[in-house]
Amino acid sequence: MPATTLFPRHIAVLLLALLACSFAGNHIAARFAFDDGTGLLLAILCRSGLTMLVLTGIVLWQRQPLGLPAGTRRWQLLLGLLIATQSLCLYSAVARIPVALALLVGNTFPIVLALLTWALGGGAPSRRNASLMGLILLGLVFALDVPGRLAAAEDAGPEWTLGVTLAFCAACAFACALWITDHKLAALRGPVRSMLTLMIVFASMLVAGISGLVPGGMATPASGGGWVALGTLVLLYGLAFSLLFVCVPRLNMAQNAPVMNVEPIATLLFGWVLLDQVLNGMQLIGGAIVVAGIVLLTYRKSA
Repeated sequence: MPATTLFPRHIAVLLLALLACSFAGNHIAARFAFDDGTGLLLAILCRSGLTMLVLTGIVLWQRQPLGLPAGTRRWQLLLGLLIATQSLCLYSAVARIPVALALLVGNTFPIVLALLTWALGGGAPSRRNASLMGLILLGLVFALDVPGRLAAAEDAGPEWTLGVTLAFCAACAFACALWITDHKLAALRGPVRSMLTLMIVFASMLVAGISGLVPGGMATPASGGGWVALGTLVLLYGLAFSLLFVCVPRLNMAQNAPVMNVEPIATLLFGWVLLDQVLNGMQLIGGAIVVAGIVLLTYRKSA
């Protein structure tokens, strides 16, 4: 089989930046939908359902073998449940705190993954990576305006605290999912793994909705604007995920993956323009430190 032809570097970078903006727009649309009364489970159900159908069609068209290697079934199930948890936690955070802050906290998963890998027998983080982790955490302190909130007379509020906690839980769930993907499901073909993961996400959200596990989780939008926002988040996520799925063999992700970290920056811009969510100067500096630290932490020099 001939080797896959890579996109030129500038095309790959531009495409990844556009996909990151699409993912960012998905979160902004989600906030509009939640503010209009849309249930969290309904949003994830619609999002995962459409994307699952697209990926299933691609897998069948490519005639990918659907069999699972021995010993991978329970790990594939756990992977799907972790991604479902990550989606639910991140959307819950988006509904409570400024979207850009939720994304900044959620994007700390490389730190969690490095520490998890070390704890489970992998190599310890290098001195460089440990320094970058500390830099990212310092940036988060300022991005979340921790000094200002500690100095303020009033409490930060339960919604802010819960939102930050949920965003960090999303980062932990995603880090665990990545560890399982790398260490337990490496023998499973990526297209099939992605399709099965979305099937599990869809099924788990459906079960949770029918059982009433999350109060109001299946609530429909209260107005036409909410339906438009719901449709927009489904379209943006489905388009971005499907394009990434199809194009990833040609994107040289080992070299270009850090470009995806423009997502929090795009979210910050969209949140300012569309949601009037404005961060102060110190928070902007903190956010820039976080993004820069994550880019450096995930950067890999090409061979």
